[in-house]
Amino acid sequence: MDLQNKNRLAEIKWNLIGGLGKFFIDILFFTMRIEKNGYSSVRSVISSRKFILAFWHSRILLISYLYKGWNGVAIVSQSEDGEIIARILEKQGQEPIRGSTTRGGIRALAKQIRRLEESVRPGAVIPDGPQGPRFKAQPGVIVLAKKTGYPIVPVSYSAKKIKIFNSWDRFILPYPFTRCLAVYGEPIYVPKDVDSDGVNMYRLRLEQDLCRITFEADQQCGHTIV
Repeated sequence: MDLQNKNRLAEIKWNLIGGLGKFFIDILFFTMRIEKNGYSSVRSVISSRKFILAFWHSRILLISYLYKGWNGVAIVSQSEDGEIIARILEKQGQEPIRGSTTRGGIRALAKQIRRLEESVRPGAVIPDGPQGPRFKAQPGVIVLAKKTGYPIVPVSYSAKKIKIFNSWDRFILPYPFTRCLAVYGEPIYVPKDVDSDGVNMYRLRLEQDLCRITFEADQQCGHTIV
């Protein structure tokens, strides 16, 4: 089999994975009762479509479902796991940009900034991806907010009945027909003239807020995930 045919088969495979992944997520969350805490404080920001969603790696499923079709721009790692996420996001109507803190991150961040400046659309960043440390925010999302002027909207979720994976991020998978709770934090605005110390200050603020709302979601659903 020549290289062209191999590439064609690989593309068919990844498109199939993306389509099946989107279908699974749609069916899964369609069966659930989804509640939102703190949404009133971010409603106007969300309506503007000029915002950056920030959420932990382990909490991606519901967030991707809630914002499917929004034409958002998300940085996704260049790993094989990242390829799966990127293909699902494409099927959900988002634009994935490949890069991470270890591979192509600066180039990916610059491209994400350009995309957000070209038209009104949201951004999305997983601050502890792609390999952690878990619940430790990297500064890229703060730089993105600084350059674009978009506020960061922290969001997390949990569910009453979940499977907790033994992965580095303690990924959660809700069971069908359970109660699901999304929790939003207050928008975080990063001044354009903030220096490196200020970037770190906002990074810590985001990290603490994401941890707080994640703990709140887990606690209200009856979990303590360590």
